Amino acid sequence: MSRRHPTVAEDEIRGTAQGTAPVPLSVLDLVTVGAGRTAGDALRTSVAIARLTESRGFHRYWIAEHHSMPGVASSSPAVILAHLAAHTTRIRLGSGGVMLPNHAPLVIAEQFGTLEAMAPGRIDLGLGRAPGTDGATAAALRRSDRLNEGADDFPQQLAELTRFLDDDFPDGHPYRHIHAVPGPVQATSPGGVQSPHRPPLWLLGSSGFSAQLAGSLGLPFAFAHHFSAQNTVPALDLYRESFRPSAVLDEPYALIGVSALATDDEREARRQVRAAALSMIRLRTGRPGLVPTPEEAEAHEFSPMEEEFANSWNANVIHGTADEVRSGLDDLHKRTGADELMLTGNAHSGDVRLRSYELVADAYGLPTAG
Repeated sequence: MSRRHPTVAEDEIRGTAQGTAPVPLSVLDLVTVGAGRTAGDALRTSVAIARLTESRGFHRYWIAEHHSMPGVASSSPAVILAHLAAHTTRIRLGSGGVMLPNHAPLVIAEQFGTLEAMAPGRIDLGLGRAPGTDGATAAALRRSDRLNEGADDFPQQLAELTRFLDDDFPDGHPYRHIHAVPGPVQATSPGGVQSPHRPPLWLLGSSGFSAQLAGSLGLPFAFAHHFSAQNTVPALDLYRESFRPSAVLDEPYALIGVSALATDDEREARRQVRAAALSMIRLRTGRPGLVPTPEEAEAHEFSPMEEEFANSWNANVIHGTADEVRSGLDDLHKRTGADELMLTGNAHSGDVRLRSYELVADAYGLPTAG
């Protein structure tokens, strides 16, 4: 029996700008956990933000994979996405991203095939090649200490994952009769009916490797501007120069992750991002913990080195009043030519994060729920 290959429609990738926003706006969620809060609190905040941003016309909502970080409860993107799918109806949901070397490609194909069955036509599969954690944790995840091997094998792992998603291993391949279920094989079974679509693949990166690979394969590309701002323009240029039209895209499509936090008061924005910077300082110095309160950050005596890091880190966080954040996002779009801006707001309080997205939506005149 012949196989029906699932397809990806270009409109499942390209979004439409709403209100006066220059490009589609989306959300990257790390499910951050503040001091005095639980992971359950953080997940409830994620549901609230997903529902708010869906109602205001944001295009997609992605969950990032991180491990062994007390202040980041996004170790299982597929599980969280299933939860969000049950609480939303329209917004695209996806991984930003799943770290492919941490998992067997078949497992990822099964997980995202299941998500696609839960929320047809709404699932994105963003893939990265970094571990999303420290080396020891990566070794525990992969049951191997050969971590470079996983990154080096990324193109091969990507090809295998794509074959599982499309169910099209060639004759003679050892996986020819292995199928990711839910998936296309169900359409070839007697009486079988299966969606003709599958989750679009995105490549994520913070350097040139994934940019060039995404371009050569004609895939959409997501760049981590929020922690690698100095590489943004070179990576986007490389992606566009490397791009070859594919069955997925005729032209390049690139989004960038952006740290952005809007508050009703400019001083409050500075307090919030300073606390987030302190959290990052602790992570970078091997002391990961919950996101501290602004009061804790105000009481903390920053060493000269910590002060320098905090100032450098926050220079790439667009923060302030709604008008200031809108202006910063507009300027960033002009500098990079990004096709989509994916906002991530890191703050101790879930209410602060929720309010930030509401303020950004208001600043751009995004639609309100009818």
